[in-house]
Amino acid sequence: MESLEGKKAPDFTLEGSDGKMHSLSDYLGKKVVIYFYPRDNTPGCTKESCGFRDLNSEINDLNTVVLGVSKDSIASHDKFIALFNLPFTLLSDPETKMMADYQAWGEKVLYGKTSIGCIRSTVIIDEKGTIVKHWRKVPKAEAHPAKVLEVLQSL
Repeated sequence: MESLEGKKAPDFTLEGSDGKMHSLSDYLGKKVVIYFYPRDNTPGCTKESCGFRDLNSEINDLNTVVLGVSKDSIASHDKFIALFNLPFTLLSDPETKMMADYQAWGEKVLYGKTSIGCIRSTVIIDEKGTIVKHWRKVPKAEAHPAKVLEVLQSL
């Protein structure tokens, strides 16, 4: 798969943990970090989400919004947010269409087994809706939010 960098970000409309529907067009004029993760309340996903939580005010200061996306239900997202005090919206993509559009759904290998599922990945979208950074695979979930902040600071 080729990188999405430099391409127009695919639009989406998904339900958010804040009870609203969210579309990419809602965020024109702001940068958007979208991180795709396999499941609420699992070790790697929790470390990554808490990393974004801990850096959220610094990220917001850069005119940037963080959105997390998984296949999990809104009820699951609500529990995850409450448990770890997450200050940003989580979107539910039960049909995996948005994840597929962003190359975050497909074949992956875990512990030597091939399966179809969510590929932990992240995009940064600029104020005009163009993808300026695409991590197609995030190897170290706990260190990733700091790398995202570094890139945001350099834009």
